[in-house]
Amino acid sequence: MRVIVWKRLIVVPALALTLSAVPTAAHAGGGRTAGGGTEGSGKGSAKGPVITAETKVTTTVNGSSRTSGTGTLTPENSNWTPPACWYEPAFSPKEIKATVTLWRSIDGVPFLGGVGKFVGDTLDAYYKDGEPYKDYNLDKQGEGMFWAAVKNPNRKDDPEANSCDKQPFWVDEGNVPDEPLAVSPKILAEYAYDELPVPGTRIEMRPAETTKVNLPTWVWLDRTRFKKISVTASLPGTGLSATTTAEPVSLHIDPGTRDARTYPASGDCELNADGSIGAPYEQGRANDTPPCGVTYLRSSGSDGSYPLRATVTWKISWTSTTGEGGPLPEGTFGATEDVTVQEIQSVNR
Repeated sequence: MRVIVWKRLIVVPALALTLSAVPTAAHAGGGRTAGGGTEGSGKGSAKGPVITAETKVTTTVNGSSRTSGTGTLTPENSNWTPPACWYEPAFSPKEIKATVTLWRSIDGVPFLGGVGKFVGDTLDAYYKDGEPYKDYNLDKQGEGMFWAAVKNPNRKDDPEANSCDKQPFWVDEGNVPDEPLAVSPKILAEYAYDELPVPGTRIEMRPAETTKVNLPTWVWLDRTRFKKISVTASLPGTGLSATTTAEPVSLHIDPGTRDARTYPASGDCELNADGSIGAPYEQGRANDTPPCGVTYLRSSGSDGSYPLRATVTWKISWTSTTGEGGPLPEGTFGATEDVTVQEIQSVNR
């Protein structure tokens, strides 16, 4: 009994030792996607003590295409982020067996003789010898899948990406695992949040780039540029799908100095009924108060400028194929414009 415990305790450093020699020791081959008694197509990885896979979740941008000048949202709730990892169907019984075989093959690598056998024996104790699985569940081929940990491709460097630390576990076809991080419509929706390609916050200003002290600067956003945008995340073969939608609701102006007055005073310009923000400047209204804008009260100095920050807030919601849905934390995306402010010159006669 002590030998078994000792093996399980040192499997982590043993696996870490082999990483540089076998960076993709766990690999699930091709096949039909998960669900409906099918074989998996996950690509495994041994970059750590747990056999993991690459996600098979696909995303589609609805009503728009990815173009230059887009960015990703920052949640306004600093305590919330999209999931860094989750579990999804990845390996068939045959693929788990193939994974163990690949581990054993590293014994041919110089300086690593015996390591492959050691790791293979440890994995066999888990998947072959009845603790908790017997003969890799080969008798259940086509009746379920081993669910494995996957990382959010956008958050691979997030420390939380390593929180899915369970070895692949068996789930019968049609069952939902009792695991909080098992892929679900909400997890798909939160992943789609990370994939929303919101347009860059390029505001229109008059005067543009250079303005005068005490002269109102008009700020607006074109309604044709800032529309709803949504992303659908799906896990092929499972019927699971969720759509996350972002809708612009307001523009916040930070003039980059305390010596300024914003319109409205809060700096928050709400969305107009037609979807635009603010109003374009019209000839002859230079001294009028703009519905969205800023007046600088002091010059930015010779060869200087103020960093005006324009940030759009987006309302986020989601729906799914299961009927579930609801709000997600609002997100923001902004850009900075350098504004030169000059004194109004007068001539004394």
